[in-house]
Amino acid sequence: MTTPSQVRIVEVGARDGLQNEKTLLPAAVKIELIDRLSATGLRSIEATSFVSPKWVPQLADAAEVFSAINKKPGVSYPVLVPNEQGYARARAVGVTEIAVFAAASEAFSRKNINASIDESIARFEPVLARAKSDGVKVRGYVSTVLGCPYQGEVPLADVVRVARRLHDLGCHEISLGDTIGVGTPGKAKAMLKAVANEVPMAALAVHFHDTYGQALANILACLEEGVAVIDSAVSGTGGCPYAKGASGNVASEDVVYMLHGMGIVTGIDLDRLIDTGAWLAAQLHKDTASRVTRARTAPP
Repeated sequence: MTTPSQVRIVEVGARDGLQNEKTLLPAAVKIELIDRLSATGLRSIEATSFVSPKWVPQLADAAEVFSAINKKPGVSYPVLVPNEQGYARARAVGVTEIAVFAAASEAFSRKNINASIDESIARFEPVLARAKSDGVKVRGYVSTVLGCPYQGEVPLADVVRVARRLHDLGCHEISLGDTIGVGTPGKAKAMLKAVANEVPMAALAVHFHDTYGQALANILACLEEGVAVIDSAVSGTGGCPYAKGASGNVASEDVVYMLHGMGIVTGIDLDRLIDTGAWLAAQLHKDTASRVTRARTAPP
């Protein structure tokens, strides 16, 4: 398999990143963040999540934020929905693309949502049915594909089974997530190859956290297998409540810098992305996790 000449970045900072940040941001800041990201050339920006505000206070303003962002033609703004109630709330404000999630780890699924993997999938089957009827695109997330904080190793067969099930149910794209960031390149490549035997590579994306500093290496290993969709978060926002000391998602700036250095087209203006990451870090009152942004914005 050859490395792709073009890659689509799915920017997850406004949802997956912010939901794990301690600093609560007002809706106006989230709206500005997404509008800034839209101006960088990104084509996929995960906007928010229609989950219960009790569970994710940071995203309690999902309807307000989604309604107010400047939706650029040709850019998709998917939102995460956990159930039919969330789906109805999302549709009420005009959402046309959603995401659902399941774990590859049985232990993680039971600890996180008090349900088995099969039960968790059964819960959102009605959402997928409604989405199909409404012409709404659905993305599927599979978490803990390279390790679980509760059971440790996750069998490849379980990752493949969950990914294939989501694809069979109608998810147009499956994002394979190393939730706690323990993966290494060889394991990441083996995992992707195993899933690609059952789900077309064109329907797969990778999603790495940088807990052990392996995210870019893991992405490179997967690029060499032909994956052409990468999830990342501006400024490396996020973290993982299940992994002690875990850093956040791999920084979009760092991924784009690497891809451009390899001659891979992203359509993204790196300078604008760096500016947005630095701005967001200031809003969160923390240093950016992006090494590229740190290097570019360091005083002489």
